[in-house]
Amino acid sequence: MLNTLPYVALGGAVGASLRYLAGLGVTRALGHTPFPVAILSVNVLGSLLMGLFVVAAAHRGLTHLSPLVMTGLLGGFTTFSAFSLETVTLIERGAHGQAALYVALSLGLSVGGLMAGLWLGRGVFA
Repeated sequence: MLNTLPYVALGGAVGASLRYLAGLGVTRALGHTPFPVAILSVNVLGSLLMGLFVVAAAHRGLTHLSPLVMTGLLGGFTTFSAFSLETVTLIERGAHGQAALYVALSLGLSVGGLMAGLWLGRGVFA
């Protein structure tokens, strides 16, 4: 596990940097918009790349690169790609109810967690 950590860290640093640059590029190309187009673009691109890597890694024997690419690079680029992969994996296994529950809980609890953090933070720092 500790041998893998530097690869995850390296991939995460590169992925986060690419997310920043991609968001900046979309914002420069389209200007500032009230709709979060830059984040949506990064999430869709990251999910596409996750799907491509999963298949390529399985067919080419590159699964050993998963910590670097999936957890690090794509996880740093957008954690939405991991969310998408987990959701589709449940669907492909026929666990449609679990997939729906996972989506609902992920979105509901994550948005709720952010709102709670805002409420707590404003109470502490206001």
